[in-house]
Amino acid sequence: MSKIIAICNQKGGVGKTTTAVNLAASFAALEKKTLLLDMDPQGNASQGLGFMESQDMDIHEILDMAGNPDNLTLENIKPAILDTSLEYLKVITSGPDLAVMEIELVNAMSRERRLERVMNVLKQEFDFIIIDAPPSLNLLTINTLTAATSVLIPVQCEYYALQGMTELFKTIREVQKNLNSNLKIEGALLTMYDSRLSLSKQVAEEVRENLSDTVFQTMIPRNVKLSEAPSHGKPVILYDVQSTGSQSYMKLAEEILNKEK
Repeated sequence: MSKIIAICNQKGGVGKTTTAVNLAASFAALEKKTLLLDMDPQGNASQGLGFMESQDMDIHEILDMAGNPDNLTLENIKPAILDTSLEYLKVITSGPDLAVMEIELVNAMSRERRLERVMNVLKQEFDFIIIDAPPSLNLLTINTLTAATSVLIPVQCEYYALQGMTELFKTIREVQKNLNSNLKIEGALLTMYDSRLSLSKQVAEEVRENLSDTVFQTMIPRNVKLSEAPSHGKPVILYDVQSTGSQSYMKLAEEILNKEK
């Protein structure tokens, strides 16, 4: 049975996609069968694994297929499950067409549960499914939270870090109450941490004070290699395995695995 982790924060520029790509790659490096599912119409997670062009079949087509559950079989979905440079990592890509799905879902029956239906088909195939949610609280994000077993929230170590978190937690509570009572908070992840800056330390202390036990011990540093890797279409573990960014995401994957024991 899969663990399905939604990487979610409606605030842009917090390291959400970086975390989705590199956490998925780290699980794969630990020989866990992992799927990265890109639910962001910008397709940045897909690009971060080298898929720069739109694919013949992506998550938009699968969500459309999920409107008729009889069509939703593993065989029908398989053409969208693509190999990556890591043996244990697969990806389902996204693209601009996914933005249209938001409009298409407005009047659809069970509109919040399209992705959940897809996960019900895929979850037997993988140990971990990492979903990169859109940077907004829309129907695609609600679908993501409804389909997930837990949600990981990247929090940038900069001023206004906690701004908007109230709205996100309110959305999570509403999903827990009405759509997915099993949804857990996997944890808040401090990103873009710079130990040289007193501001980073202050923000880290403030986040830990406000979110207490939900904050991961692992923090993701500001790291040049992490920033460069997406332009090469690689997770940082394949771009520079010795970098602090690569090592930090491996530690995060191990921290999550150790929580499961």
